[in-house]
Formats: sequence, structure tokens, C-alpha cells
Amino acid sequence: MNNFVFENATRFYFGTDGITHVATELMAAGAMKVMVAFGGASAKRTGVFAQVATQVAAAGAELVEFGGIMANPTLAKVMEGAELARAEGVDYVLAVGGGSVMDCCKMVALAAVDALPEDEFWAKYFQRFEPVTVSPLPLGIVVTATGTGSEGNGGGVITNEKTKVKTGADRPATNSRFAVIDPTLTYTVPQGQKISGAYDSLNHMMEEYFSLPVGDVLADDLLEAAMGSVVRNLPKAVANPEDYQAHANLAWASTLAENRVLKCGKQTCFQLHMIEHQVGAFTDCVHGLGLAAIACTYYRHIFDASDAALFQFGRFATNVWGISPQGKTASELAMAGIDALDAWTREVGAYRTLSELGVTEDMLDPIADSIVCLPSSLKVLDRDEVRAILAESM
Repeated sequence: MNNFVFENATRFYFGTDGITHVATELMAAGAMKVMVAFGGASAKRTGVFAQVATQVAAAGAELVEFGGIMANPTLAKVMEGAELARAEGVDYVLAVGGGSVMDCCKMVALAAVDALPEDEFWAKYFQRFEPVTVSPLPLGIVVTATGTGSEGNGGGVITNEKTKVKTGADRPATNSRFAVIDPTLTYTVPQGQKISGAYDSLNHMMEEYFSLPVGDVLADDLLEAAMGSVVRNLPKAVANPEDYQAHANLAWASTLAENRVLKCGKQTCFQLHMIEHQVGAFTDCVHGLGLAAIACTYYRHIFDASDAALFQFGRFATNVWGISPQGKTASELAMAGIDALDAWTREVGAYRTLSELGVTEDMLDPIADSIVCLPSSLKVLDRDEVRAILAESM
């Protein structure tokens, strides 16, 4: 197990009464003017916005609306929110939505205080990845769509439309003060978005799992349990949009996958995410579906890179998918696990080709050229193999 530092300052309110804690948190922080940020019309249509507004009023605070946060939040949207926060004298940010809203709001809370011009803000935090040396506006989160796990970390993945780069980093200083996770708030999420979110969550775990070290590592035991839970519960949640237990399991698995707990002791190579982020930067595709288009091709490129890789993929096949190793070579067992993932991806309706997501042949080279190849994978890719993975996923 590798050395690690674990840090998480977020308070989680899990369950059906979670939203009632919002007013208490705002009052404890002395909030006077709260920016309530959300995506599209669903926040108001489902009544979640009204519930949050009631909590803000109960805290004796004034509400400032910031809506229209898109599925892949842009740098321009971050700057818009930061300018609004400064102009209105906002002293607390409240994100109501899924991962895109959460990610955007973390950066809004930071940019509102570190008031740099757009290009300088991007260079500081998304090119040089400098540490946060200011105190961002305090942030609270009400989760209405699960998958990214952004409610439990300081990650903010943002797209720079001018440079066609989508990237982010986990900064503990931008963690939310609290997060409300009420599984019933996810009942009304469209099925496609629910599937995409769960696939993203599963891939967070897989990318943590398929990194060094391997062997008797506690993180891998925990990851296998969490991955198995997503595999079992996504079909249940799709079949019954009001299955509380299924939605609760998916919600908490999503949080655990990205609140740093399951990463402890692992290198946590996110090479697959790095590839998909650039696909998203060029196409604005749905993140989880972008992952689904690439995942099995990517894993077929790395499963036999070393004895460690074969061991880990064999363990994945046996402990997550229940495949017997009897009569199989190490390569056959490893491939059987990837095939099981491929079949499940198709069965739950997650699978798309990159062509279906808007990638064209003339995009393959620029996408491949823009992807950072990470040194911590079970197999370190180069630009040509990344392009091959993209081409095979078309």
C-alpha cells in the first residue's frame, strides 16, 4: 500500500430528511446572501429549488439565482458566476444539481475571491495547477443527480472552449462545507442521465482499482464491493425509478468513489478519464456515455501489459463478475472480465460508439494530440496508442 494523506472536511447528510439541514448550515455560517446555482428547468419543475429557497429564507438570508449551468461547464460560465457573486455581495454558494453544477460552483466560489481575468485564472488553476492560497466562498451542495461524486471532493472539471481543453484537479480547499444526499431527489432524473451517472461512478472505481499497487491491498477489497453494488443496483434503479434501496446504494457508491476514501494507498490513474475529457472538449458529449464508448477498448489495450495487470484483471473477473478461473489461462480470465463489463454496458443501455457521440474522423488526430499520457497506469500509453483506442471506439 502506498503512503497517503486523507483529508475530507465535508459533512454529509444522507437520507430523506437531508434538505432540512440546509437552513441550519447557512445560519451556522452566518450567511446573509446565498447564490443558489442550478442547471436547467428541472430544478424548478421538480420542486427542489422551491425547497431550497424555503431553507434559505428560514436562515434569514437573501437568495440570488444563478441558473443555466451546462452539462460540461465552461470557463466562461465560471467567470459569469464569479462576477455575479461579487456584484451581489454573495457570501455563500449553494449548488443544486449534479456533478456539472457542483464542479462549476466550486470554481465560482474560488474565482469570486481570487478575482483574476479569465485567461489568468485558467492558467493558474488549469495549466500550472497551482495550490489554492485564498479562502473560497463557502459552498453547500444539494445532490439531485449522482455519478460524479463531486459532492465529496474539491474537484472542478471545466472546459475551456477557446482552447478545447477539458480538465480539473481535486483541491481540498474547494470542498463543500456540507452535502445533502437524498436518494429520492434522484428519482426524476431521466433514465439516460441516470445510466450515464452510474457508469461514470463505476469507472471512477475501476480506474482506482486498475492502478498500482496490486495484491493484498484493502482499497481493492472495498472497491470490489462498491463496484459490485453499482453493477447490481443500476438495473434495479432503471427498472423501478422509485426503488429507494437501489437509488440509495448508487448514491452512496458514487460519493465513496470520489471522496478519497477508496483511493487511499493506490496511485489512482485516471487515463481513461483523460481520454474522454478531450473527447468531451471536442464534442460536448455526455461524460458517462463517452466513457462507455471507450472503456472496454481501453482495457483491452492494457490488460496484459504485465503480470500485475493480468493479476488485477483476473481478480476483477472473479470478484466483481463472479467468473470462475477454472480451466482458464490468466489472459482468458482477464479478458472474460472485460467481456462481462462490455455485455453489462450494452445491457444497461450505456454503450455508444464515438461516432454516435459526434466524433468524426478528422477529430481523431487533434484529440489524440491533446491528451496527456499519465505515468501511473498499469500500462503507460503513448499518443499513437491513444489514437488507436479512439479509432477502435468509433
